[in-house]
Amino acid sequence: MTGKILISACLMGLPVRYDGSAKPLLHEAVARWREEGRLVTFCPELAGGFAVPRPPAEIGRAMDGGDVLDGTAQVVEADGRDVSAGFIEGARRALEVARQNGCRHALLIDGSPSCGSGFVYDGSFAGRRHAGEGVTAAYLRRNGIAVFSPAEVDRLVTSLAQE
Repeated sequence: MTGKILISACLMGLPVRYDGSAKPLLHEAVARWREEGRLVTFCPELAGGFAVPRPPAEIGRAMDGGDVLDGTAQVVEADGRDVSAGFIEGARRALEVARQNGCRHALLIDGSPSCGSGFVYDGSFAGRRHAGEGVTAAYLRRNGIAVFSPAEVDRLVTSLAQE
């Protein structure tokens, strides 16, 4: 068995999303990694202290998780409440779990203000998205963890094969 992979809990079928749903990722490679015991299931939003269900949150002003980490943007709920601290704490804990388990790769749900790796929503709560990453994806990348979205599983397979 080679290295372990940190994976969003919602991709593993756990109902941890803000609305209490899951987004199971059905892919033969993911099924194989699960059987091999290589997946480390984690939800940064739960680790950051949020409940299920919870109000939807987006990164304001069409910015992204790197901006939140830098203190120039906020993660806000639909009513405008700043919940950035919980998202940053969840990201910190995600890195801690990744390191404890020897994960050098992460497979994270796209679009999330935590886990988005290719796109996030723009903070308008109108379903508009833009290129960017969530707080956890940005934090993991800044700390040397390679982050992939569900659309990039085949790229992750290739990356793992090159180790």
